[in-house]
Amino acid sequence: MQPLRFDASGAMLPQFGIDAGQIKELLPKLAEIRDAMMSTELEMLAGKQAIPATMEPLDAGFVMMPNRLLSEYESDRHNSELGRLFKRASHLHTIVDRVVVLGIGGSYMGARAILESCCQPYWNELSRADRGSKPRMYFEGNNVDNDASQALLHLLGAHKQQVATTELERWALVVISKSGGTLETAAAFRQFLSVLETSTDHDRKKLVELLVPVTGIGGKLHKMVSEMGVTDVYPVPDGVGGRFSVLSAVGLVPAAMLGVNVIELLQGAMAMTEHFATAKPEDNVVLQYVAANHLLEKHRGLHIRVMSVWSKALEGFGLWYDQLSAESLGKELMGFTPLTTVNTRDLHSRHQEHQQGMRDKVFNNIIVEEHRFDALAIGRRENDADSLNEIADKTLPEVMNAAIEGTNQALREDGRPTTNLYVPRVDELHMGQLFQMMMLATVLEGRLMGINPYGQPGVESYKKNMNRLLGRK
Repeated sequence: MQPLRFDASGAMLPQFGIDAGQIKELLPKLAEIRDAMMSTELEMLAGKQAIPATMEPLDAGFVMMPNRLLSEYESDRHNSELGRLFKRASHLHTIVDRVVVLGIGGSYMGARAILESCCQPYWNELSRADRGSKPRMYFEGNNVDNDASQALLHLLGAHKQQVATTELERWALVVISKSGGTLETAAAFRQFLSVLETSTDHDRKKLVELLVPVTGIGGKLHKMVSEMGVTDVYPVPDGVGGRFSVLSAVGLVPAAMLGVNVIELLQGAMAMTEHFATAKPEDNVVLQYVAANHLLEKHRGLHIRVMSVWSKALEGFGLWYDQLSAESLGKELMGFTPLTTVNTRDLHSRHQEHQQGMRDKVFNNIIVEEHRFDALAIGRRENDADSLNEIADKTLPEVMNAAIEGTNQALREDGRPTTNLYVPRVDELHMGQLFQMMMLATVLEGRLMGINPYGQPGVESYKKNMNRLLGRK
């Protein structure tokens, strides 16, 4: 495992950016907040200190959760949460070819990001053999889109109303909701559960075998599945908010279903937490990332942060981060607007405005240094009508590197600040680092801003209005 590296030199612009002195001046304050996060907040979470009203809710449990899960697994590989999860996933690998994951927001975005980054591109299109007998995965319950739900139900064979008899016909249902009361997921659960009952010929034992709930104790979903006889339920842990739950059962259950190396994912997160807690401020990737971005917003009015990912495998991660940052920091008339772009794709759609539009953006590049597959050359052809023979021996990674350097240079020449976050490889170890880095950075900046980065009071308003308009009490 190699560490992530952060370079803010592209933000050092005399007229439109910041300078190294400003970062150096802010680092002691960030280190002070970091130390409090790693001591005071965790003590409050453990009940050793009272939680002030201004800090409720305090969902800091994500910080040490990877350490706890791995420690429990080392102590009891059979009965620990990870041990049970691995056993369940291994069994489902042998009997189903598809898994449907129901959840919304933090209850699905992390799992989607793991699928896109840690599995092969076009995973669902691969043969069962090429997937190593691991299932295809689909996400629903994150919207109330009639046609999307109907199309997935059709794919699962709902229109046939037949009993599934082979592993290619069978599918499992993972439902993720802490309370079970979120309308989008609850409605989808009713719909997909009904089809699953038909496919199992209403055999309760077979149904329970294919149903995997991830929920909180005492909520509506927990009560419902308990009444159905489901005993193998995975927890949405207390003290961990939905958008911080990717490295809990919320993200790890789908990951294990896909055959993702969950242990390495957690080890990567542990390494980042250790780095965050112990590295000197001038070498600390989390502190440096927060310092550069916060100063650009404070002093230059750059209230839009473009997460520019230079790999399609990281698009889901970018969307996960959009939710994490928006719900955590968009409060009390403060907070930046996150925006994910995938390059070079989006250079052909958004870049004109980014290059010459309002000066309200910083561009945080996420750059992958090593690729999963061998480098693919452009190739030479006798008919050179497209005039590519002059670069025929160049590979796609070389073209990508030229695009990154060329884009950064163009932005810099036009006074547009950029930063680079280097990810050695897109795999479990480094994605674990990346997830944990951004969660720690978000809480750190929230504390710096003087707001509580946990909770999302604004989200509750639309839910109340929607339920009222539907006639629900």
